[in-house]
Amino acid sequence: MLNLNSQVTIESINDLNLPDCFIPGGWQFNILHLLRKKTMERLHKILAQAGLGSRRKCETLISSGHISVDGKRVTKMGQLVDPIKSKILCDGVPLKRQKKIYYLLNKPKGYVCTNAKTSEHLRTIDLLKHIEQRIYTVGRLDKDSEGLIILTNDGELANLLSHPRYGIEKTYRVEVRGRITNDAIRSLKRGIWISAGKASPTSIKVIRRRHTSSTLEIILREGKNREIRRILAKVRHPVISLKRIKIGHLEDDHTLKVGRYRHLRKTEIESLSSLTISC
Repeated sequence: MLNLNSQVTIESINDLNLPDCFIPGGWQFNILHLLRKKTMERLHKILAQAGLGSRRKCETLISSGHISVDGKRVTKMGQLVDPIKSKILCDGVPLKRQKKIYYLLNKPKGYVCTNAKTSEHLRTIDLLKHIEQRIYTVGRLDKDSEGLIILTNDGELANLLSHPRYGIEKTYRVEVRGRITNDAIRSLKRGIWISAGKASPTSIKVIRRRHTSSTLEIILREGKNREIRRILAKVRHPVISLKRIKIGHLEDDHTLKVGRYRHLRKTEIESLSSLTISC
C-alpha cells in the first residue's frame, strides 16, 4: 500500500507494480499527488507558526537568504515544505516549534508597539517581564494611545487578526476637543480622505457632549496609521485621549489595570480564531 506521507515519485510508483492508471498523468496518480500536497505548507507560514514573526517578516527572512530547507538555501516565495520531515534552519539554527502563548495587555501611554530596540522609546513588549519566548504585538496602538492589545508568538493568528481582509472590529473610546456637531459626525460617517485613502469608521456615536470636549465611541474594521486622530483633526476636533476598549469579543471589563496583562483564556483564543474563519 502506498504511504501518502512518503514522497510520491515515478520510482515509488514503479516499485509497487500498480496499474497504468497510477503512473504520472493518470487520474489516480493525480489524486495521490493532490493528497500528498495537502501535507505540505508554505514555508513562510511554518516560520510564522514557529514564532519567528509575522508572515511579512518571515517572507523577508526568506527573501534575504536567512532560511535553508534540507541543506539548501531558500529565497523563493511560496515554497511548499513538509513541516514534519523537512529540516528547516534560520541562520543555521534549527527551527523549534514553540509553545504558543497569548496575552491581553492594557497598554499605557508612552509605549510603542515595536520589537526593535531603541533608546528613544519604551517598548510595549517590555511590560511583559519574565517571558522567554519572542512575542510581538498584534497590530498597533500609537505611543499616545492606551488600551487593549494582544501579544503572542503565534504569527499565523497575528497575521489573520491584523489583515484587512478579515476586518476584525476594534472599538475605541475617544475624547475630542470642542462640542462636536452633527454635521461633523455625518462627515465622519461618509468618510474622510487622508493620504492613505478614504477612511470610513464602521460605526461612530456620541457618548457625551460638553462645551469644551466630546466623548465618542468609534469602531474600525481596517485601521490605517493614526486613522482616528487624522480624521478627527480633519473635522477640527483634535483628539485629547484615545483608548481601545474592545478587540472582537474581548472587552475592557475594568479588572485589567493600566500596564497589567493576563493570559488569554482558551475560549477567547477560539473566539478570535473563529472570527478569521467566519469573516
